[in-house]
Amino acid sequence: MPAPLVLGVDSSTQSVKVELRRVDDGTVVATGSAPHTATTPPVSEQDPEMWWEAFVQAVTSLGDHRKHVVAMAVAGQQHGLVLLDRDGRSLRPAKLWNDTTSAPQAERMVHALGAATWAERTGSVPVASFTVTKLAWVAEHEPELLARATMVMLPHDYLTWRLTGEYATDRGDASGTGWFDPVRNEYLASHIELAIGDRHDITLPRIAGSFEPVGSLSEAAVELGLPIGIPVSPGTGDNMAAALGLGLRAGDVALSLGTSGTVFAVSGTPTIDPSGAVAGFASASGQYLPLVCTLNATKVTDTVARWLGASVSEGADLALAAARQPGRSMLIPYFDGERTPNLPDATGTLFGLTNETTREQIALAAHDGVLCGLLSGRTALERAGARVDGRLLLIGGGARSRAFRQRCADLRFDSLLVPSSDETVAAGAAVQAAICCEGSDVVEVAERWQLGSGTEVEPMIDARGRVSDYHSHLSMLVDASN
Repeated sequence: MPAPLVLGVDSSTQSVKVELRRVDDGTVVATGSAPHTATTPPVSEQDPEMWWEAFVQAVTSLGDHRKHVVAMAVAGQQHGLVLLDRDGRSLRPAKLWNDTTSAPQAERMVHALGAATWAERTGSVPVASFTVTKLAWVAEHEPELLARATMVMLPHDYLTWRLTGEYATDRGDASGTGWFDPVRNEYLASHIELAIGDRHDITLPRIAGSFEPVGSLSEAAVELGLPIGIPVSPGTGDNMAAALGLGLRAGDVALSLGTSGTVFAVSGTPTIDPSGAVAGFASASGQYLPLVCTLNATKVTDTVARWLGASVSEGADLALAAARQPGRSMLIPYFDGERTPNLPDATGTLFGLTNETTREQIALAAHDGVLCGLLSGRTALERAGARVDGRLLLIGGGARSRAFRQRCADLRFDSLLVPSSDETVAAGAAVQAAICCEGSDVVEVAERWQLGSGTEVEPMIDARGRVSDYHSHLSMLVDASN
């Protein structure tokens, strides 16, 4: 008889990815994916119905394996705002995490309560990425539409709702809204009122336990070809799922290179950073997930490669060719504005150009600029009180790049680990589903599935001076903007 399988889902900004894993040893049996419509900040919106259509397409591609699925979970991009009316219809395209149009609302809300109060209550100081600021934007710009809204969801909540009909979320993703206290595990009604005024007809999803089923797969989801009635876990945010999929231990730090860049660690205690650099999220395992996020990562190096008339792979080769002679060029890669530091209207700035600057040096400046911004996030985690003395794991699509791997090791002048699987978010959702259906714990599943194992990358060059150069240029940019 075929081994039972769990389905893990990663619904990201760019696509939906699904994978089937054996419950007993975590072996990946089948994978599938389907694209989402591309967005271009500062306005970044997607139709939630499109997420569902892509989800169905990706799951359908799994074929006959689907009949052996015994549980599933959905992880999704954080912070997005989904508004539904009383009939369950989406009222507008969802505003995504990288939509920066709510920057003025974020500034006003922080001013109203003070950064220290926000950090104390929610673990984070909201910027334009946070859901509460997007809700405030809708209240200001589309009040008639908001008046018809009865449910407020995050992207992964929407897919769980389509699967089960249950209106639920988890504390991990909820901790990125700006209206949830991750220490007390409760909503903050006053923060909703700050965003939209004194309205009481909008309900929020219940907070489910991380590993309890929120419901079962309903007949409404029959088009997926999965067994009706299997348990569906509450799911979580993408970074929280990635931590599960990596089997992160205390002290380990994950550096993720995708559309955005993130640096996060698992912590047994909450972090509070009034500067706003570190977001004190909750994890999907009952702990905490202090995190630093940047808006600009692999899109930057993709764009620069295109400028240079090169493919992405060729751009990586150009960067590595300049590693021993980097020149003076350095890129501050704020092509889509920036979240950390909070500069939503910033643009990219290339420093140190001369008549002798080469294509190779510009490619290197792009890769180093992205990495320097993320490595500074590790320092911010440490300053906020998180342990960072364990392994550094490089994940995300950018972790497949030879240039990103080697330059990250060189800029730190220390080794790093690239996990064997780069689909850590879907893997984390599969972990959640496995625990939900068999009652095991996170550590036991991580060890049994050998999560987080991979390839060690050693430094070849001491490039720590490039990090200092980056911060010198960044200081000039920040001073000029103030």
